[in-house]
Amino acid sequence: MAVFTPVTEDDARALLQRYQLGELVALRGITAGIENTNYFLDTTRGAYVLTLFEVLTAAQLPFYIELMHHLAGRGVPVPEPQTLLDGTRLTELNGKPAAIVTRLSGGYEPEPGPAHCALAGQTLARAHLAAQDFSIHQPNLRGLDWWQATAPALAPFLDADQSALLRDTLDEQIAFAAAGTPARLPFGPAHCDLFRDNVLFDGTFESPHMGGFIDFYFAGCDTWLFDVAVSVNDWCIHRATGGFVRRRLEAWLQAYHAVRPFTEQERAAWPVMLRAAALRFWISRLYDYHLPRPAQTLKPHDPRHFERILRLRTEQPAPALPRP
Repeated sequence: MAVFTPVTEDDARALLQRYQLGELVALRGITAGIENTNYFLDTTRGAYVLTLFEVLTAAQLPFYIELMHHLAGRGVPVPEPQTLLDGTRLTELNGKPAAIVTRLSGGYEPEPGPAHCALAGQTLARAHLAAQDFSIHQPNLRGLDWWQATAPALAPFLDADQSALLRDTLDEQIAFAAAGTPARLPFGPAHCDLFRDNVLFDGTFESPHMGGFIDFYFAGCDTWLFDVAVSVNDWCIHRATGGFVRRRLEAWLQAYHAVRPFTEQERAAWPVMLRAAALRFWISRLYDYHLPRPAQTLKPHDPRHFERILRLRTEQPAPALPRP
């Protein structure tokens, strides 16, 4: 685990006394992830995931926990936070905020085909619509304000071409926001980190079934188009180059559009939003690579991947969004 807080079986048994989830059967650590400590938690009543939050505080967590609870209650396949005997869904374990959520079935597909992309696009549109009446508002904490605050710290690590790319793209995003364009786009709770490893599938490669979306801990309120751009910049590309795989991209966008049609304002904003999504992850990966947190023990992602994607989204025309 990247940040490890030990949990013993006795700890888990004591925790389960605060719920009505049955008795402990098995507890084992999950090695994936860089933000939280996670355990598979099996009880006599079901299969769950226990998460101890290493970065987010108890004050920050209600947005994420209650958003998942809200979506699950509306039939969107996401981990459902379990309710304690006192009616809350957040607790504490070994000095860390903690929650137990249902465990979704399936595994992630590292090289998705069009069928996977269509299921992901369709489900994201369903999630956007289902979250429209969610009552808690929290901005995307890795949005424009964070990009502007973080960019100066990256300057010592960039060459002249990289510095120019970062400055020019950031200036474009600042002007885009100042013109009020984002305020005219459909907006609401968004996952903001829907990479292919945050979606689980059952079934076969040729005939996949949606298992669900996981890892909502970068979620925030943003334009839904930004959420789409983040997703297709990962789901619908050749990993080696960052270029789009047209069949995947068309499947993803058409499936989303069939559930929540794109607006004319979104079609006009699409090229800028694709660059925004690439910029967000280029900045965060540069930061994690050059200025890692002391507790971060996993090797950070190579930031050059999103630099390549950003250059392509800058140099090449954006593929058009579907029309009615």
